[in-house]
Amino acid sequence: MSAVRRRSARGKGVAVLVDRGAGAATPAPAASLYDEVTRRIVAELEAGRFPWVQPWGSVAGGEGGGLAPGLPRNALTARPYSGVNILLLWSAVIEHGFPTQSWLTFRQAQAAGGCVRKGEHGVTVVYADRFIPGAEKERAARDGDDARGVHFLKRFTVFNVAQCEGLRPGLAADPAPLPEREIVPVAEALIEASGADFRIGGERAFYAPGHDFVMVPPQQAFFDQINFYRTALHELTHWTGHRSRLARDFTGAFGSETYAREELAAEMGSAFLCAALGIVPTVRHADYLAGWLDLLRHDSRAIFRAASAASKAADYLLGTRDASAADAVEAQERIAA
Repeated sequence: MSAVRRRSARGKGVAVLVDRGAGAATPAPAASLYDEVTRRIVAELEAGRFPWVQPWGSVAGGEGGGLAPGLPRNALTARPYSGVNILLLWSAVIEHGFPTQSWLTFRQAQAAGGCVRKGEHGVTVVYADRFIPGAEKERAARDGDDARGVHFLKRFTVFNVAQCEGLRPGLAADPAPLPEREIVPVAEALIEASGADFRIGGERAFYAPGHDFVMVPPQQAFFDQINFYRTALHELTHWTGHRSRLARDFTGAFGSETYAREELAAEMGSAFLCAALGIVPTVRHADYLAGWLDLLRHDSRAIFRAASAASKAADYLLGTRDASAADAVEAQERIAA
């Protein structure tokens, strides 16, 4: 994606802010940063490219290995990036053909015993946070109510580990790709662990928020069996938005802005889940493209909100899977004892 803002490895003259241990960051006017990122995403969509669908098929699964589906992660902390940063880093991997989805800041590369190669350019990602000014804290204490925080964005620059040299061994590596025969059990385990009322039948896939159930056609109705799971993850992303879970807005009629927001979040949430499970994401609802473009052109914060909602949905479902696996281990230990 040619519009990605970059910083040369030679340029270090920026104000330093600590970003949850991620490295150097620069403050930026929120409005301009929202506009900048939204312009990148809109340009991709206008060109017919969906930033949440990575063409892994062109590089993965060959004899020489290649890049497997996965979420971008920080190579030093092993923490995955989230929200709109997934889209930005996936796009950079696609554009530059990087062989890994592990990233470091300039200072983290130095802390890992290496450096960013001279002349390399990083990718700008963003970090949203909030702070409470001292005067607001005093007002809240005086009035006896909650202090109101001020939301802000920071931008900071990361480099793919392929742009670095001399890094010590043992940094967080990309997870090994699952053999194809293992992907289906992993997806099945997530569906079961979710606890969702997951029904199989009929000719349409949908989530019914009023009755809180997911319906997906039987697997044999899909030309490619993996599309059953892609569709299931899309509908389960909708399911996380129920008022008893993540409480997203389902009041919008088809074609409305609210409807477009929820479909955009579900589309990206499914892609994030697919990547986390080792499934190559695809576009499930390309027919919504016009609505998404209209939404993004009128609201520069929409892609941030949708990507954030998608990440929260994916984290929610992956969390149920992890909790279920932990419970199973604990049960086995009790039996063994």
